[in-house]
Amino acid sequence: MTRKLLVTSALPYANGSIHLGHLVEYIQTDIWVRFQKMQGHSVHYVCADDTHGTPIMLRAEKEGITPEALIEKVHAEHSQDFAEFLVQFDNYYSTNSEENRELASGIYKALKANGKIASKTIEQYFDPVKSMFLPDRFIKGECPKCHAKDQYGDNCEVCGATYSPTDLINPFSAVSGATPVRKETEHYFFKLSECADFLRDWTRSGTLQAEAANKMTEWVGEVGENKLSDWDISRDAPYFGFEIPDAPGKYFYVWLDAPIGYMASFKNLCSRSGIDFDEYWKKDSSTELYHFIGKDILYFHALFWPATLEYAGYRTPTKVFAHGFLTVNGEKMSKSRGTFITARSYLDHVKNPEYLRYYYAAKLNGSMEDIDLNLEDFVARVNSDLVGKYINIASRTAGFIAKKFDHHIIAVEHAVINEMRAAAPAIAEAYAARDFARALREIMKLTDAANAYVAEAAPWVVAKDDSQASHLHIICSTALEMFRLLTIYLKPVLPNIAQAVETFLNTSPLQWADVAHGLGSQTIQPYSHMVTRLEAKQIEFMVEANKDSLQAAAPTAVVAKVAASTETNMAEDGAYLSIEDFAKVDLRIAYIVSAEHVEGAEKLLKLLLDIGEEKPRQVFAGIKSAYDPATLVGRLTVMVANLAPRKMKFGMSEGMVLAASDTRGGPYILSPDSGAQAGMRVK
Repeated sequence: MTRKLLVTSALPYANGSIHLGHLVEYIQTDIWVRFQKMQGHSVHYVCADDTHGTPIMLRAEKEGITPEALIEKVHAEHSQDFAEFLVQFDNYYSTNSEENRELASGIYKALKANGKIASKTIEQYFDPVKSMFLPDRFIKGECPKCHAKDQYGDNCEVCGATYSPTDLINPFSAVSGATPVRKETEHYFFKLSECADFLRDWTRSGTLQAEAANKMTEWVGEVGENKLSDWDISRDAPYFGFEIPDAPGKYFYVWLDAPIGYMASFKNLCSRSGIDFDEYWKKDSSTELYHFIGKDILYFHALFWPATLEYAGYRTPTKVFAHGFLTVNGEKMSKSRGTFITARSYLDHVKNPEYLRYYYAAKLNGSMEDIDLNLEDFVARVNSDLVGKYINIASRTAGFIAKKFDHHIIAVEHAVINEMRAAAPAIAEAYAARDFARALREIMKLTDAANAYVAEAAPWVVAKDDSQASHLHIICSTALEMFRLLTIYLKPVLPNIAQAVETFLNTSPLQWADVAHGLGSQTIQPYSHMVTRLEAKQIEFMVEANKDSLQAAAPTAVVAKVAASTETNMAEDGAYLSIEDFAKVDLRIAYIVSAEHVEGAEKLLKLLLDIGEEKPRQVFAGIKSAYDPATLVGRLTVMVANLAPRKMKFGMSEGMVLAASDTRGGPYILSPDSGAQAGMRVK
């Protein structure tokens, strides 16, 4: 049955660049949307820049441009960043649109007609220096609940409590630093306190994760109690936003019109694509509505937003999926450490967005847990899984199809292929549940099985015997069919690579249903390498480029002490190697594909070593006295990968195997611990 889904991600604020923390949400939403589209469902994925509020107004003033010019500039930047990270919106819009103005005004009028709007005179903080009422986020002080310092005027980032700015202890203006004064003004309120019974039922109806529903109960109250306060939805001029109908000088609070931006973006798409807007938003709609958000804005999306929709006559979300935050190397992102990394900086240094898409997917399990971007693990996992395992299947077999069989593959069947097909329901279930980590674990198990098949079949050995041509043809065609199946499973995460595979295999865009049948007998395109190894230096350069350059210089006395200490600890004869020098040596885990004697050489064995590249490297190693070549095949060892190739009497040697020896014996090659994979870097 074809389902109709409307999916959104939270709206990024148009006051700064997209960073890697933001991308946790957009990448996971995009993966889920792509998976649903591969299932054959009708899915529309929309988003927009959140463009209203005092921060926009103040930043534009600082830059000497209009707010409209600022949000247009930021929208172009955000759009480009998302596109380059392969986040495929069906519409990426702006909350500063006529559609949003009309919808916000209409919803306000409907709430008012339904008795859910009230006005009253309140005391609000006023900045005497800037002569303006201060929005909640521009008042800071001590949380009245947990007493955390330096908290915003609407909610505490430490305990999650919400409150009125006038509840803050020792408040100050974040604009001028002045102590604000209280001043009376008339404001408009949404009667959220009257929505407790509806919200208690709605939040417990399966629309939220269990942990989110529990949090909502803390805020709403158990049956028989009501912890909700009415919601202030107006702000005073000067304010960049939409003026409230029939209320001159009063503007909608940004959190009133921001989620309505989901509707506005979709309405804009509908007007351009002939989609029925009402079918998706009417009260009794049979379509599905999904919001992906960070857990920090759960209060707005699980209380204010559904109540607004319910009492304005619209449908409510089918599900709200909340996720955790991103840490880098186990800590909050930091400008001083260079781990507050922008999307643009990542693209400038690492370049390939699918590396990050894959790593995030491998961490995401559908819960509200935070995920960690460990930069060293990031490099290792990308090189091991994508280069050393997945792409390795094609790179080790495609060349034989080109050279021996004129790019023609044949229809094949094999137990491993059947195993891969049988795994489709479990992988699909994990994707649907947003447990991408489980999906990728299952896929990588299948990738290991495919690599084991290739290693055991050893096409590079079979290819030497022309009488085994038909067997070679079956081996390589089987490997490429396995590669195709793995690509189907990975396509939601790696859409660009999948497209390259579709071109290579000369097939139409892969859908989930294509798991059920093979390619058959056909001609494929020449293979070109699809993924390059990720180097640690790329990460180092990216981190360095993001370090805050405003760190205060150390006092002279401290600098002198450090310098003296460094000199004392250095080897007097200069024998020590610096970490920079050591980093120049590229040590890689190598899989010994083949080993054989070298005719006419007393000490050498010729090895073919797989280090995750397109083809194995040839290395001549002086270990003949210690090893029978047959005992080396299939073992892992360590090699120097960036040693300049050396032309020898017996051929070109493209690296060096590490071995130990002294007067007690040897040479003995190094063997890595279990878990190491071909291509991993040794540090």
